[in-house]
Amino acid sequence: MASQGLLLPRLTPAASGISSRSIAALLDRLEARSVECHSLMVVHHGHVVAEGWWAPYSAERPHLLYSLTKSFTSVAVGLAIADGLLSLDDRVVRVLPDHVPTGISEHGSRITVHHLLSMTVGYPTDSLAEAWELEPDDLVKGFLGLSFAEAEGTRHTYDNSTTFILARMVERVTGRGLAEFLDERLFNPMGVDHAEWDRVKSGAVFGFHGLHLTTEAVAAFGELLLRGGVWGARQLVPREWVELATRRQINCAPDEEGGNNADFSCGYGYQFWMSRHGYHGHGSFGQQCVVVPSHDLVVAVTAQGESQEVFDALWECLLPAVNHAGNARDDEILAHRLRRLSLSPVPGSAGPAHSVGATLDASAEGSALPDGTGVIVDPADGGWTVRFESHLDVEVGHGHWRESSPLGRPVAAAGAWQGHTFVADLYVVTTPHRVRLVADAETGTASATWSTVPLTGPSLELHVRSPLMTRPDVA
Repeated sequence: MASQGLLLPRLTPAASGISSRSIAALLDRLEARSVECHSLMVVHHGHVVAEGWWAPYSAERPHLLYSLTKSFTSVAVGLAIADGLLSLDDRVVRVLPDHVPTGISEHGSRITVHHLLSMTVGYPTDSLAEAWELEPDDLVKGFLGLSFAEAEGTRHTYDNSTTFILARMVERVTGRGLAEFLDERLFNPMGVDHAEWDRVKSGAVFGFHGLHLTTEAVAAFGELLLRGGVWGARQLVPREWVELATRRQINCAPDEEGGNNADFSCGYGYQFWMSRHGYHGHGSFGQQCVVVPSHDLVVAVTAQGESQEVFDALWECLLPAVNHAGNARDDEILAHRLRRLSLSPVPGSAGPAHSVGATLDASAEGSALPDGTGVIVDPADGGWTVRFESHLDVEVGHGHWRESSPLGRPVAAAGAWQGHTFVADLYVVTTPHRVRLVADAETGTASATWSTVPLTGPSLELHVRSPLMTRPDVA
């Protein structure tokens, strides 16, 4: 993958006024809580002061952001409003009249851009599954045809459909696809040339999910917000929109301070969450863009874990050390540690020097491939080629990560023999997810299960194709 120039300047933690020991303590805390981080970037006073990627993840590779995508769609809405093409009071039925169902309720006809942005449409749960079931070929029409239970604008309920509709509204009024619109108005001016998108079967981007960006691009987005929409000498996003989108528009369900999901109980803006300190864009499994204006701080994280664990670590380990500079020796120790970050390859031996076959049993929850799939483990130089017959081949390293792109998107894998069993971890490294393959040479059986099942479904084939295309069925 071609690399691009740096988006943000670098500075040592000590020179920026942050103790390297606090960042090391943050890493220790995340490891102690078994949070599987894939990347971390800390930006203070506009400079990257710490950055690290856990191999096989790497700096130049875009990573699936899940619902952090929503915050970028919010910016697109703000740009369309600034252009005079849309307003907060515009109703869905006016902007998308060809998606209005027959017999729409008065409630459905009143839903506005404001209600969609703040997720206060009045439906009691995430409406995505119900709306899709009601209208399999038109999610907007299915949404508008729902029976809404509560008055619009009164209660926040997290709802993916709202952002999907916002994306379609932006596209209608601008005459551009959401991806192309954001490329022109946001990503290209920032120097981000690697935005990738998953898409629904029609070819449109999800809007509420599916954006892939590098960690530095996520951090740069946070820095753009922190500076009120200014990038370099250009006002890319109106300051008024940044301030509006990133402040509380509606309360969320209360939670005890420091308790479970405390940083998701502080209120919701326009596709941004309020935090105990500042605000954040959030994606499932720990994709975060955290902005703390009071400390002139941005933290970008990609991971496979629980987001609240990350927040607790940030507030307890990192935040108290801001504006308490360390020293050059501590900086060197931290930099050395960050350069050596890695997820652990499967331990074990190189095993037999001949091919081993097995048949996949898909009865385990989270199986990544169909039942009965033939699995062949072929020795190769420094590792193996694993053939999932009639589906795909994956290269696997022994003691190191070996990368292949069997259907377009990269898979980084490492494995080993543990007795008569071959074990390998297959990381779909443009996502948070991995598949654990276990093949028993004695019984001739195998399993291939996700560590965490992707929200777009369990098919491994689907997630290694580029671009991923599916119906909008994210849970």
